[in-house]
Amino acid sequence: MTNTRLLASAALLAASLALDPGAAAQTPAATKPAAPSASAAAKAAPQLDARAMDLLKGMSSALTAAQSMAFTAVVTYESPSSVGPPLVYSTSSEVLVQRPNKLRVITLGDGPAAEYSYDGKTITAFAPAENLVAVTEAPPTIDAMLKAAFDKAAIYFPFADIVGADPFGNIADGLTKAFYIGQSKVVGGTTTDMIAVVSNTVFMQIWIGAEDKLPRRMRAVFRGDPLMLRHDVEFSNWKLDPVIAAEAFAAVNAANAKKIDFAAPKPTQPPKAARKPAKAK
Repeated sequence: MTNTRLLASAALLAASLALDPGAAAQTPAATKPAAPSASAAAKAAPQLDARAMDLLKGMSSALTAAQSMAFTAVVTYESPSSVGPPLVYSTSSEVLVQRPNKLRVITLGDGPAAEYSYDGKTITAFAPAENLVAVTEAPPTIDAMLKAAFDKAAIYFPFADIVGADPFGNIADGLTKAFYIGQSKVVGGTTTDMIAVVSNTVFMQIWIGAEDKLPRRMRAVFRGDPLMLRHDVEFSNWKLDPVIAAEAFAAVNAANAKKIDFAAPKPTQPPKAARKPAKAK
């Protein structure tokens, strides 16, 4: 689960913080996932149900058969609160992909809006409310750009596993268990096949369209997260091989914005309590 490991890193840090609404809308800085225990390290043979793996391969084939695609991703994720039960935040992203090296993500949600544009040479991160823009050179493929964006600025897209060159490899790498659950007629307004996939870092349930083989929902819990917070993304408004204008991946809205460094946001530190001066001896 190559891309999923990046989200695991971000999720584990978020689990250790009690975030306010503004902070929760930002991508947390990177940290290493918890190391597996000695018993977990002694791996048994993977238990990979053939039907579940075939559905995963079919989903990957449906995605990679399209040279371009557009979809809506509604992300719901839990964040720690100061009173115990987790808070829930949501974002909605309009995603446009053109393989092998173009991506646009426009996100609204419980926090500041954000726009990301990648044209194969640079990636631009634009905050329209603050009129701030950060630009940096980027590698020549979507997969390499996603890793670079995370490494440089802790930017992660929860749908990263499905927009790269090999969705099957992104999800199947490191699996210890996969099994078929059954069908649902609720998710995505269509019939879906439900599977579960498990690795040493994540437990994820995936709903895959029975007819079109497209992902309709993914729900993950990261196994190193002591709070077992849930991360959920629903996919809709799929368009495969749409006609895309040449300027679609240009960051036009950011042309007159104030430039800032392309780097991870620094966490806001609460003010230190005033200390009383020590009494003179």
